[in-house]
Formats: sequence, C-alpha cells, structure tokens
Amino acid sequence: MNAFVHQANASRVVFGPGSLRHLAREIDLLGAKRALVLSTPEQIASAERVAAMLGERAVGIFAKAVMHVPIESARAARDEAQRLGADCAVAIGGGSTTGLGKAIALESALPILAIPTTYAGSEMTSIWGITEAGVKKTGRDARVLPRTVIYDPELTLTLPHGMTVTSVLNAIAHAAEGMYAHDGNPVVALMAEEGIRASAAALAPLQSDPRNLDARSDALYGAWLCGSVLGSVAMGLHHKLCHTLGGSFNLPHAEVHAVILPHALAYNARHAPEAMKRIARALGALDAARGVFDLAQRHGAPPSLAAIGMPADGLDRAADLAASKPYPNPRTLERAALRALLQRAYDGSPPVS
Repeated sequence: MNAFVHQANASRVVFGPGSLRHLAREIDLLGAKRALVLSTPEQIASAERVAAMLGERAVGIFAKAVMHVPIESARAARDEAQRLGADCAVAIGGGSTTGLGKAIALESALPILAIPTTYAGSEMTSIWGITEAGVKKTGRDARVLPRTVIYDPELTLTLPHGMTVTSVLNAIAHAAEGMYAHDGNPVVALMAEEGIRASAAALAPLQSDPRNLDARSDALYGAWLCGSVLGSVAMGLHHKLCHTLGGSFNLPHAEVHAVILPHALAYNARHAPEAMKRIARALGALDAARGVFDLAQRHGAPPSLAAIGMPADGLDRAADLAASKPYPNPRTLERAALRALLQRAYDGSPPVS
C-alpha cells in the first residue's frame, strides 16, 4: 500500500428520520443565540418552519439564495447577518443555500448549521464558490465548513423526481472524481465506492415510490459519503467543466453534473483504470462512463447540454475556460479533446473514451 495522508472533516452529523427535532439542541451546542435562517425564495416555508422551531433563537430569515452564489447575493446576506447581529447561520435547502451560508462565513467566520434537503453534498466540504462577472471562483477555507449537519430524510420526501435524479447524479460525481484524485487514499476510496452504490441503488425504488423513506434515507446516506469525499480530496476535470458551465452560462448546477459526468469519466478512463473498475462495480455495470450514462437516461435525467439551455455558440468559450487554470486530473486537459467532449455532451451522444 502506498503512503497517504487523510484529513477528516470536523463536522458533527445528526442523521435519521425526524432528526430536525434536535435543531434547538444543536444550536445550543454551538453556543449560539441569534440564528439567521437562510433559504431560496422557493423554500421560504421551510425557513419559516425552522425559525418557528427556534423561537427567540431566530433573529431573521434571508430567503434570497440563488444558484452559483452571485457576489451581489453574498454581500446582501453578509450585510443582513451583520445588521441583525447574528451569531450563526442555519441553511436549509440544497447547495445554493449552503453556498450562501459559506459566503457569509468566508468573511465573518460565522458558524453554519446545514439542513440539506437535496443530495448536493456541499454541507460536508470546506469548498466555497462565488460568481462574479460571469466567472465562478472557488476555493477551500476551513471557516466555511458547516459545524453541524442535520440529515433528516423526511425533509426530502417531497423532492420532485427530476430533481431527485439530478441531485443523486451530482452526489455520484463527487465520489467518482474522488476515486482518481491525485491526493486520494484508501479511506476516501471506500467512502466513494459505498457512496456511489447507495446513491445509485436508491433511484429505482424512488422512481416507483418517491415517498419511500428507506430509499430516501439511503440516498441521503450516499450523499453524505459522496460529500465527504468531495471535502477530503481535490476534484478534477468534471468539476472544472461544471464550474465553468454553471458560472459562465448560468446552467442549473445538478443538471450540468448529470450531463457532464459520463463524458468526463470517459475522458479519464484510460488514465485511471482502477478507479473506473470500482465505479463500475458500485453501479453494477461493465463500464463506468457508460454505466453512469445509462443510469441517467434510465431515470429521465436531461439528455444533453442543449436540453438545459447551453448555447451552441458558447462551446468554444467553455473549452477555452476549462483548459485554462485546470484542476488536477489524471489526463492532461487538451483543448481540442475538451471541445469534442463538450460537443458530445451538447448533442446528448453516448460517452467515448
């Protein structure tokens, strides 16, 4: 076995159906008394429920989280937290809301308690992302890692099937790239394979019964593992492409992951054979890239970049951006090969190694 370094995340995890009932206890354990509740406009009812549960511990609601955390939204949230004298932020929702909490913490070091209602995984990472002037900037900072995460599968029972599928594929993407990360290790690989297995296995029962609590629990468990992988190691080509496409063309985050992942895996396949073997095994497939592609198509994920609003005349710019300042990756990022990858993803063609 090769030598390795493993840095575990320091988040406290509270997992299980009905675990939201422990919210006030967890706020007290943080030593906080003035919580600002964050959500998207669409999830303001959930934010109001959380604020009601907290009672006098809640000082306000900021329900303006949006995709890719525009810097204007981040600044407004920071100003509101300061105005209200908040001493912690409670983020309920998906990656957009957690990302907004991180944007507050990045400058103020305000502790975050995250309550995920999707499978985005951002709650288990110290990765932040803010979009300014059409470019999404990302980084890692220990201050933005949520101190506590409450995983309550009951909160995901009403997640629409389409969002469930793309969010699960988003989670799988985190673990898949962790398999071939240059700074990976055996512990991360175990979490990644189990995360992919649990996430993928949850989709079939959820397709027939979206309120299957056992399957929802499995999907959230998988998301926790996949998010932990994302928080432990460096990401590669897939995340570089998704950050580029999302931040520069305002494409929906989870849907971009669902479309791009099989093509990114195919690009790296010959340069990370052991990783591909383990990904395929977790999916119960013969080939990792084709296994992800077939899983996505079988459960109705968007078939192409064109289907989620990518302009055809933006593919050249996307290839240029992706090839610049590349993330660590098993295979060198070659501009012509990236342009061909993006064309296949735009057309909805099967992945080609």
